[in-house]
Amino acid sequence: MHFIDAKGILSASNGMNIYRGCTHGCIYCDSRSKCYSFTHEFEDIEVKQNAPELLEKALRSKRKKCMIGTGSMCDPYMHCEDTLKLTRRCIEIIDYYEFGLAIQTKSNKILRDLDLLKSINKKTKCVVQITLTTYDESLCKIIEPNVCTTKERVEALKVLRDNGIPTVVWLSPILPFINDTEDNIKGILDYCVEAGVYGIICFGMGLTLREGNREYFYNALDKHFPGMKQKYHDRYGYAYELPSEHNKELMKLFIDICKANDIVHDVDACFEYLHEFPDKYEQLSLF
Repeated sequence: MHFIDAKGILSASNGMNIYRGCTHGCIYCDSRSKCYSFTHEFEDIEVKQNAPELLEKALRSKRKKCMIGTGSMCDPYMHCEDTLKLTRRCIEIIDYYEFGLAIQTKSNKILRDLDLLKSINKKTKCVVQITLTTYDESLCKIIEPNVCTTKERVEALKVLRDNGIPTVVWLSPILPFINDTEDNIKGILDYCVEAGVYGIICFGMGLTLREGNREYFYNALDKHFPGMKQKYHDRYGYAYELPSEHNKELMKLFIDICKANDIVHDVDACFEYLHEFPDKYEQLSLF
């Protein structure tokens, strides 16, 4: 872990990354790709120590309220957050200035900040996004080794539901030959129904691999799934997109279950919901 003073914190689309790198160890992580130009080891977390000050300055100067997003590149609830609490401080600022929050994580540690999430959702809007990929707990510990398991994330989704906070699940990625099975997808979807999620984002059954990410993934296959790397090479070569051979039937299962349970599953509709700041607040702010 190392510390820097960043020059800015919010992107043009009002997203932020307080940390760069990750310690969750997910074998498929796209953020490892060389295109993101990391100048340090991925597990050597870069900490933007002045993130709260930058965020406060940015929000104080904004003329119009909006949703603030975080977690799309690097998880805001990595192990270092336990002591640094920069994510919590930033959420406190979002709450104070009455902006909305769309936050994404794989960790049930987000429940530490339940008080702030509830406060934001009461004033404006808070949406929590949680990634679910693997129903089988033993397999989950191999694929996503240093973060809580799927079942623990689902329990967090239920707590958020019980506190009136809407949730969106990322069903991605699904790894060919590993978890692209009907039992896996149905198990995850049953969890989503049980937890009352608002929406599920799924780009199709499969994954993408780029330089940097591909090498790490293949090394993990050699370690945990002997012979699997050759299957990937034989079927996909060095393709960027690696669709599951079961994509058609699994996507039908996905869509059918979402429709039957009124879960928003259109990707564009989900993203629109995440970025949409409530009209009610805009109207109230006029008076």
